[in-house]
Amino acid sequence: MVRRCLLTFKPFRIFVVGVGFFSLCFLMTSLGGQFSAKRLGDSPFTIRTEVLGGVESRGVLRKISDMLEVILKRMDTLSKLDNSSSTDARRLDELSSAINRFQPAGLVEKIQAIAQNVSNMAIRVEQILQSSMMQGRAVRDGTTSQCEVPRDSRFPECPGKVDWMRARWTSDPCYAFYGVDGSDCSFLVYLSEVEWFCPPLAWRNQTSPPTQHTQQAKSPKRQAAFRTDLSVLLEQVGSGKESLSFMKRRIRRLAQQWATAANRLDVKLGQRWRDQKKILVHVGFLTEESGDVFSPKVLKGGPLGEMVQWADILTALHVLGHNLKISMSVKDLQGFLGVPPGRGSCPLTGPLPFDLIYTDYHGLQQMKQHMGLSLKKHKCHIRVIDTFGTEPAYNHEEYATLHGYRTNWGYWNLNPRQYMTMFPHTPDNSFMGFVSEELNETEKRSIQQNKVNNMAVVYGKEASMWKLQQGKDSFLEILHRYMEVHGTVYYETQRPPEVPPFVKNHGLLPQHELQQLLRKAKLFIGFGFPYEGPAPLEAIANGCIFLQPKFQPPHSSLNHEFFRGKPTSREVFSQHPYAEQYIGRPHVMTVDYNNSLEFDSAIKEIMKTKVEPFLPYEYTCEGMLERVHAYVQNQDFCVPEPPFVPTNFSRQGSAAAVRPNGPLFVPIPNSTALGWTSNVTAPTAWPPLSSLRLLVSQEGQSCVDACHSAGFICEPAHFRFINNKESLRGLEVQCEVVDSEINHILPAFSVLRRECGLQREPLLFSCAGHSPKYRRVCPCRDYRRGQVALCRDCL
Repeated sequence: MVRRCLLTFKPFRIFVVGVGFFSLCFLMTSLGGQFSAKRLGDSPFTIRTEVLGGVESRGVLRKISDMLEVILKRMDTLSKLDNSSSTDARRLDELSSAINRFQPAGLVEKIQAIAQNVSNMAIRVEQILQSSMMQGRAVRDGTTSQCEVPRDSRFPECPGKVDWMRARWTSDPCYAFYGVDGSDCSFLVYLSEVEWFCPPLAWRNQTSPPTQHTQQAKSPKRQAAFRTDLSVLLEQVGSGKESLSFMKRRIRRLAQQWATAANRLDVKLGQRWRDQKKILVHVGFLTEESGDVFSPKVLKGGPLGEMVQWADILTALHVLGHNLKISMSVKDLQGFLGVPPGRGSCPLTGPLPFDLIYTDYHGLQQMKQHMGLSLKKHKCHIRVIDTFGTEPAYNHEEYATLHGYRTNWGYWNLNPRQYMTMFPHTPDNSFMGFVSEELNETEKRSIQQNKVNNMAVVYGKEASMWKLQQGKDSFLEILHRYMEVHGTVYYETQRPPEVPPFVKNHGLLPQHELQQLLRKAKLFIGFGFPYEGPAPLEAIANGCIFLQPKFQPPHSSLNHEFFRGKPTSREVFSQHPYAEQYIGRPHVMTVDYNNSLEFDSAIKEIMKTKVEPFLPYEYTCEGMLERVHAYVQNQDFCVPEPPFVPTNFSRQGSAAAVRPNGPLFVPIPNSTALGWTSNVTAPTAWPPLSSLRLLVSQEGQSCVDACHSAGFICEPAHFRFINNKESLRGLEVQCEVVDSEINHILPAFSVLRRECGLQREPLLFSCAGHSPKYRRVCPCRDYRRGQVALCRDCL
């Protein structure tokens, strides 16, 4: 059996036989298409392969001879063109000589050699033909000088880009889509009108290049209206995967709570105008192109946290009334963005059809592959759903590479607030979150009446989490002395999980059955993994006490495989830091599992303690709607933030922009922090400067910890207002030297050396950065009760 390629074009059909003959098919399509590469949605040189028996190979040499005759005729056409360059003439002679060496002699053995050479010959013929014909037209039209490669200091990369196009313009069909035909004129038109590496051509009429979407005038703003009907959203999510089915079940189950929350927030906001945004949601990790490793595990105990969060993000955006498009394949992504056909080398033309794009790291990589240079232009519209967060030192590509922060993730040079996390790990990123089911008063009373005081449920759906060799047998034995232990471990009938015999395993439970189990249990106990999932919040919301292990030393990328490669230096002191820090006792207890006495004492205390179901406001439907609303309406990373210069602002009532006589930062009553002075008009900012609280950290302390210890939250948006000598003066910092540098711990100062440093790279403003040699200058802010993402005046 041999392979053939079937090529259909006018005026004839050719069959080519032999192994390795796709290059010959490539050539024939070129010839049959009249050397045209302008075919929408496809390669310029399309082939179709079939299986063909050896009997049908008769006469193939005659057909190849015909093909070579076509090449010769093409070359004859070239030779008749006027003003062909001596170089082109020499190339034609070389091609003619090469073809003459392959006169058919009835020997099939020569077909392989022909195939290896003829594809390159075809490309060279095409390039010479296009170049010569363009030169001929240029002479007739008098435009030869118009296509000379410009040497313009404002466009230093232009000559190099033209050279690249000469060698590689056929590497991606998108170039032909934009009119590139192999001539220097077409290269310059493309590089000046589609990309921006060459200056505009004076003789061009500046008409827009072809695009897949008709450019329209920017539509007027529309007001967003709350929605309580989720049927359209459910249809948009689609079907066909268990991951999508899981997300739709979650959306349906919480539909009434979302509707109630929407009505509450609507009343809270009054008649305030809300812009309706055009939003693309591209869930990259569920695409086939990323491997979609999650879908097959949905029914086998796999991680569901990401799908929980994405389902809630989709619902929140829909309920808030925005215009959503949902993509879960690269094909849909290309269609929604309007990328030109091909392999992603060419940028988009015209405006981005969306105000915001929510995606993840997988989706971001896919957008880079298919948007070309447009990603850099439009990345300010992107929001990256990033479970564990990305710190500024890892986000800045050059800095990360030079200082050892480069990992498999990060390095996208985004504003760090464009990364949106599951929990408020570091304020450098925006806290997106998710929701847990909220109980009404009747349900809460029922739970308290039906709690089984000696019933514990273990946090661990996968059998691997129960491995006793990891030291779990000792504390499980202690737990078993006092309580009945239940598990929800996935297993197949023929292979029961390896769990202790005293554990009553219910198998993997649907969400509503798991809720019923948690409503009966007194204790929900963690093994130390998974980190920071939704389940502990669900358990606490159903009246359980969550018991978790303390990590000594803390887990981080330096000592734990799970965090290795993640773009964060964060140290994790327990399995669920949010539960420990923001909820705490009596709902959350964190103990050393290796200390048997401490663990035993904790179990006894839990059995005596009565708690009510508790859910932080920021994890309710209303809390998430409030937070997402604030982000969508106020976060704008496409408008450049000018560096803050105090002399730009005037005293109240003064028309002249003069430097204020007094300080910019003044003490706040009953606080060690400074605030913005009231006699200087605050510049427009979000969060507003009324929330700013300026203070200094201890040596080796991050601004995250410094602000938290004072009852505040570090606010990275305020860094630009304190990165100046006025803040150092207000804090009475003694500086013999004040330098401006690129370093993620700045602004900061050394007490010992009396050296002060200000930040020169805004992308490196970092709440998380710390150094044992420096004290940080920290921009903190207040926050709304139960909503750490928003300041008191942020709504």
